[in-house]
Amino acid sequence: MRNLIGLIFFAGVLYAVSTLFLGCAQIGAPTGGPKDTIPPVVIRSNPPQQTTNFDGKTISITMNEYIELQNISENVLISPLQKKQPNINYNLKTISIKFKDSLLPNTTYTINFGNAIKDVREGNILKNYTYTFSTGNHIDSLKISGRILVAETGLPDSTILAYLYKDTADSAVQKLRPDYIARPDNNGKFEFQNLPAQPFRVYALKDGDGGKTYNAASEFFAFTDSAIVPTLSGTPSTALYAYAVEKTEKQQPGPKLSKDNKLRITTNLKGNKQDLLDSLTLSFNSPIKPFDLNLIKLTDSSFHPISGFAIRQDSTLYNININYKWQPETHYILTLPKSGIEDTLGHTLAAADTFRFQTKKEFDYGRVVLRFTNLDLSHHPIIQFLEGDKIKAAFPITQKEWTNKRFPPGEFGMRILFDSNQNGKWDPGNFETHTQPEKVILISQKLSIRADWDNEREIKF
Repeated sequence: MRNLIGLIFFAGVLYAVSTLFLGCAQIGAPTGGPKDTIPPVVIRSNPPQQTTNFDGKTISITMNEYIELQNISENVLISPLQKKQPNINYNLKTISIKFKDSLLPNTTYTINFGNAIKDVREGNILKNYTYTFSTGNHIDSLKISGRILVAETGLPDSTILAYLYKDTADSAVQKLRPDYIARPDNNGKFEFQNLPAQPFRVYALKDGDGGKTYNAASEFFAFTDSAIVPTLSGTPSTALYAYAVEKTEKQQPGPKLSKDNKLRITTNLKGNKQDLLDSLTLSFNSPIKPFDLNLIKLTDSSFHPISGFAIRQDSTLYNININYKWQPETHYILTLPKSGIEDTLGHTLAAADTFRFQTKKEFDYGRVVLRFTNLDLSHHPIIQFLEGDKIKAAFPITQKEWTNKRFPPGEFGMRILFDSNQNGKWDPGNFETHTQPEKVILISQKLSIRADWDNEREIKF
């Protein structure tokens, strides 16, 4: 009996001890370390970086981790440009470049990998790694820097590349491939490095056919007025304003005919209110045959005829715009007859249509005062107000202070068009006559307009 009690006591002690240790040593999944955000690092290259008197055919570059190359043809730029692109491959941690074309004597070459190099594990990119070597006895060290902007918008476009030519003749960019290519960053800034001391011509091109020459009016293109000699610092910076002579616009399909095959009309009235600054638009559900626009009548609330308004059918045949100097807080009536208006399928209105509406009030709009500093009025500036990328309104600036007492509420972007020929719109350049495109300067400030408020801004250039 005593032995049994001792055995039970020993078992209890053993259970308590095991429970204590198991409670302290809970089992769980091991936690990982911090996420790897460091891009690959070059640990060696053969031949070494900035080798001179290079006479080989292959180059190898080794990283500190496993890598892969993405979009080699789009990312990797070799300058000066070669007729035959080299073979560029990777294996584990090593990149190999094998030249198929002969290299120029006494020339500094650069291989810029752009965003091609990334590690396998996390996809971290080694941005713009550049390998440099020379077939001569020294490394050229001069630079040309600049910025590419779209002339019509004042915005950068990183898909437009900078081209550099040793041949300074105008015809070179139309007949020859460039000697050097540089890719701009998201702000449009580019830089050519390791250049020799000689004049170059600088261009910008969004190449449409892959030929690396300017040969289509729809391609975005920019040119400098004269040759440029590189410097150690790359200054002064070169400004390139890109333009396309012909725009390639996607045609938007018109509204589809309604399933009930009836001719119907909608308007751009909001809350049955007409904007004092806009035309009244009638939109049909199918294209309308040309008709006698005088059939449309505009009257006051007592049906007294109103004159002085203009009616225009747009090129799509779906819309009719009625322009008039609307008076604030005024009632109008617009009538369309039953007959005389039909669509291209022969459908007519079921009955005469009447639209009764009222114009907005003065205090539905804001008042704007813009004061400009260092704005050259001799270049005939026009201020453009933008909703997204669309021009909502535009006005010529003839004084350093501009005032508008009736401006629609909302938030607008702003930019200045220098209208050189004073035709009220932006015009592209002409390479044959060396005429630069009209330029646009983007204003960083946004204009937020509140109804029945005074909105003032100081804008410095």
